[in-house]
Amino acid sequence: QVLLVESGGGLVQAGGSLRLSCAASGLTFGSYAMGWFRQAPGKERVFVAAITRSGSSTYYADSVKGRFTISRDNAKNTVYLQMNSLKPEDTAVYYCAASRLVMPISTRGGYDYWGQGTQVTVSS
Repeated sequence: QVLLVESGGGLVQAGGSLRLSCAASGLTFGSYAMGWFRQAPGKERVFVAAITRSGSSTYYADSVKGRFTISRDNAKNTVYLQMNSLKPEDTAVYYCAASRLVMPISTRGGYDYWGQGTQVTVSS
């Protein structure tokens, strides 16, 4: 059984930072590209960031470029999302996802497994 478990969400003031983690089990972690998506209330789930299997390449949505950093530790089966300079519009449930594709993509359909999400709330 594949499990992706996110953690690290919470309430933070605008300008602050959070680091999300996603621990994976039940899959060969290094064989999967990983991504982070987010879903704000009443809105669709959208792409935030992705990283290749080895971690050599990363991709970001324009809205978070320069503020967020995705990384992974294949020895720990964990992917991270460091979020700096947070804004109220970053408020959402954040989901990690695993993809069998060699090159990660920004669409939800490219991902095979999803976590349950972690809430991030940024106050103004």
